[in-house]
Amino acid sequence: MPISLSRRHLLVTVAATGASLALPAQAQGSRIDRQALVRRHNPILTTPDPHAPLMVGNGNIGLTADITGLQTFTEPYSKIAPLLIEAQWAWHSFPNPQGYTVRDTQIEIDVRGQKRRYGYLKDWAEAAKNPAVAWIRENPHRFSLGRLSLDLRAKDGTPARFADIKETQQTLDLWTGTLTSRFVYDAEAVTVVTRVLPDSDTIMAEVTSALVTQGRLGVFVRFAGVSKTLNPDPSDWTNPDAHITTEISRKAGEVRLKRQIDATTYHAAIAAPGAGIEAIAPHSYRVSAKTPTLTVMASFSPDPIAALPQPGMAKAATETHWIDYWSKGGMVDFSGSTDPRAPELERRVILSQYLMAVNAAGAFPPQEEGLFSNSWNGKSHLEMHPWHSAHFALWGRPHLLEKSLGWYVTFLPKAKARAAEQGLKGAWWPKMIGQDGVDSPSKVSPFIMWQQPHPIYMCELLYRAGDSGRILKTYGELVEQSAELLASFPYLDEQTGKYRLGPPIIPVQENFDPLTTYDPAFEVAYYRWGIETAQAWRERAGRGRRADWDAVLTKWPDLPQKDGLYLPVRSEPGFWDKAAGACRSNALDEVCQNRDHPSFLMPLGWLPGRDIDKPTMRRTLDRLKRDWDLRQTWGWDYAMIAMTAARLNAPQEAIDWLFFDAKNNHYGQSGMTPRVHLDAHAAAFVPTTTGAGAQADAGPDGPGYQRAAETYFPSNGSLLMAVALMAGGWDGQGEAAPGFPKTGWRVRAEGLRPSL
Repeated sequence: MPISLSRRHLLVTVAATGASLALPAQAQGSRIDRQALVRRHNPILTTPDPHAPLMVGNGNIGLTADITGLQTFTEPYSKIAPLLIEAQWAWHSFPNPQGYTVRDTQIEIDVRGQKRRYGYLKDWAEAAKNPAVAWIRENPHRFSLGRLSLDLRAKDGTPARFADIKETQQTLDLWTGTLTSRFVYDAEAVTVVTRVLPDSDTIMAEVTSALVTQGRLGVFVRFAGVSKTLNPDPSDWTNPDAHITTEISRKAGEVRLKRQIDATTYHAAIAAPGAGIEAIAPHSYRVSAKTPTLTVMASFSPDPIAALPQPGMAKAATETHWIDYWSKGGMVDFSGSTDPRAPELERRVILSQYLMAVNAAGAFPPQEEGLFSNSWNGKSHLEMHPWHSAHFALWGRPHLLEKSLGWYVTFLPKAKARAAEQGLKGAWWPKMIGQDGVDSPSKVSPFIMWQQPHPIYMCELLYRAGDSGRILKTYGELVEQSAELLASFPYLDEQTGKYRLGPPIIPVQENFDPLTTYDPAFEVAYYRWGIETAQAWRERAGRGRRADWDAVLTKWPDLPQKDGLYLPVRSEPGFWDKAAGACRSNALDEVCQNRDHPSFLMPLGWLPGRDIDKPTMRRTLDRLKRDWDLRQTWGWDYAMIAMTAARLNAPQEAIDWLFFDAKNNHYGQSGMTPRVHLDAHAAAFVPTTTGAGAQADAGPDGPGYQRAAETYFPSNGSLLMAVALMAGGWDGQGEAAPGFPKTGWRVRAEGLRPSL
């Protein structure tokens, strides 16, 4: 049966004395004023943020805007913050005259007498010698659909310079999904209002100024090719002959186009009621009007575009969509808290909800930079999918998780074929993919296996969110085939009489040798949870348990541990001894592994902790604080650790981890966090009492740090998962807001579903 929602509306009032009260919010007349809550965190910029320009979008398409509200001036922005229009469906491949296939990138590896094929690279130099590897890794890739910008000119007709733009002010109204940008040019006021329609991949801009009437202000709609340099900006503006723009039809105020880049085709439409649309150069159109307000809609689609709505209807539809999003989902209000960090946490939560709706609510699992820019050629990493999208089910928006979960159902036959090719049963899910689902060759990717239970995890969250009968019917086969792989991947170790995971395997913590590693702690817990949950799905559907799966479970290994501490992997029993020794002062050494994701905490946090010994987990977390190089972690690690702390009944520590002072845990004005890498030549790790490495600051990220991307959306998704657990509780836990301290915090939560 679905989980009861008796905690749907809760109020937790925490006074300085430590007294707490948990009563239904409706009974106290204290329903959250959602509009006020959301709007008090509207981003307001008066100068460009070079690292995090604001975004508008609908989950399937996203536009990154400069301070003018469109994409007019690129020079104020970081090179890794390009101004793009990307869509979940927009993929391109360079020609492949040699006919390279994924099989050309694979080598055979002997796995206990059986040959398995992996796209394994021993080093990147090897990749440079194999053109098939380069082609498969780079193709398909995301590309930018076009660029919308202001054509702003001086009285003599010369283009405006950014230095001449004055009195800039930009406000993103989160409540209605509306970006309003104001500035003054040549003593004339300009207002630009930017929206993205909810149900079509259409961008609408309303430009108001006397400069429009004077003919000095219009809108450019331009199209680029695809650059050989795919990251972070795949646009090529220098080779107009490398792509084709064909005008399909034209009528007053509307032009319809077909675009072709190599074998990739898509459609575009430019609509501007009462305005003129002029082709001014190859792939370039200028829209102008004789009235003070110019309204332009630019629509993109893989298929011919249907009739576009009138501007008034488009505006109303956009506002209704966002008001509905904020009104019906989960919400947490920290107003009245005395902890000075409460307003900032509330801001991060609200902005993360907005950003994930823009970047992670489409029909394909998102890439780590969402629709903002490209990394890894724009490909999606399926092990990150729950961090991007699982929170939707916990925050009362399960339909948004279902949008991308449907890809697994479509891809299931190919996943089953991959498992059979490897001599296994069930469905083998790839790691780093484009829309074709082909796994990219890598030193790491082929051996990452923690994405295998993900479909079960996300389906279970959907089941718990309601409409359970339909969920069982729609996703039952997906759960079944995913569990079949989980039960067939381990092998029985004759010496111990227990099943063993790997080798080959690389755990969540990616710095272990795939050919010698076995029994990573989280994967051991997660695979068992996945099989047990699939058995529960069979029972819910009236099908009964599978005896062969139960037979595997009876010989399932315990989590690896030594000397009262959980180990990352069973194959490294001396891990913590080494971490406390030479690696404590030189964690940058390649042989040191006390870095990256501390995934041995995830069995109690991400998972509910079946068979976890909490005192052992408590000691393990304490050892991490002492001996882990926290400079070499990723943005989602802090929220993940907070989830473990919350389940260990350490709410103050959970809050501290959410605010851990790391370069990649700083939430900018837009709510984005950067992806920052520590260079190998950085200073050695110096532990402190909080576990943070001492590091002098110099430049935006400090010496030794390299900013690899301006945003990393798993940080935002993990924050939402952590706050859902901390404010909404979890199974078997009856206290309201159990992850928040009893002093200093006033937590009101509505619409949250209990975590596992």
